[in-house]
Parts: sequence; C-alpha cells; structure tokens
Amino acid sequence: METININLMDDKINDIIKNQSFQNNLSKIEELEKNRKYCLHDMQHFLDVARLMYIISLENDLSIPKYIIYTTALLHDIGRGEQYENGTAHNIASVSISKKILHQCTYADEEIDKILYAIGNHRNDTESFNVLSDLLYKGDKLSRNCNHCTARVGCKWPQEKKNMKITY
Repeated sequence: METININLMDDKINDIIKNQSFQNNLSKIEELEKNRKYCLHDMQHFLDVARLMYIISLENDLSIPKYIIYTTALLHDIGRGEQYENGTAHNIASVSISKKILHQCTYADEEIDKILYAIGNHRNDTESFNVLSDLLYKGDKLSRNCNHCTARVGCKWPQEKKNMKITY
C-alpha cells in the first residue's frame, strides 16, 4: 500500500487556533448562534472556506502560501459576535480582531496587510481587488449549500448571492 505524505500545516495556523482572542471570539459566536437556523459561522465553516480557497488556488496555479489561505479563512468571520452584540459590520469587526491576533502570532506586516485587506473586503465580489480577496469571496460563497438548506425560504441573502448549484 502506498503511503500518502500529508504535510502538517504551518505552526502559524495552530498558533491562531490556540490564540486566546480567537478562542474567546469563536466561543462568543457559537453561543450567539446556538439557536440560529441560518448558516453558522463556526470552525466547520472556517475550514470549509479554507479548503475551497486552497483547491481554487491549486487549480489556478496561484502562488499563495497555504498558511496565508488558511489564516485568512479562519479569521474572516471572527467578528460575527461583535455584529450580533453591537451592530458593527462583521467584516470590519473581523479586521480589528484579526489584526491583534496576527500580531500576537508574529505574522509579518506585509502578510497582515494582505490578510486584513481580504477580510475587510470579503463581503463584496472582489475580483477587481486582489487575488486573495477574490479567493476568499469565492470560497466563502461556495462553502454554502443553499440549494439544500432547510432555512432557504426565510434567508435574507439576495437570490443572486445564494449558492444554488454544485460548482466543480
């Protein structure tokens, strides 16, 4: 039997996951969404987005490091709790929270700028912005299976944003 070599993610990803601010904000989101019938913003969603981003990156020969893709996906909705509690748009809150986390996890300033730019713009179709922003936008939208969602009828997403087909 052939052995598959699976490279472990860069330690930076695990630093993010273990970061106290990340953990606190993720727990806040989980608590605030415990009765939510619409899409959740949990670790499963973050990882789904990361994996989709990575697949798209590989298929298009993009030269974005895997840890940058995963970092961006893990942090893109981390401000959801702030949106629920005080009305701050989650992309704006996510930028603020992520900036602190990224500094604590010793990311380079250039990496931080790219990641925060993508997070700040992930609610828009960002093809005209930059590659990482576009990748996050696409991965985030493709991660949702609107066609089979039980809450689809009452969903507030505009029809044109709903993911109603399987893209492969």
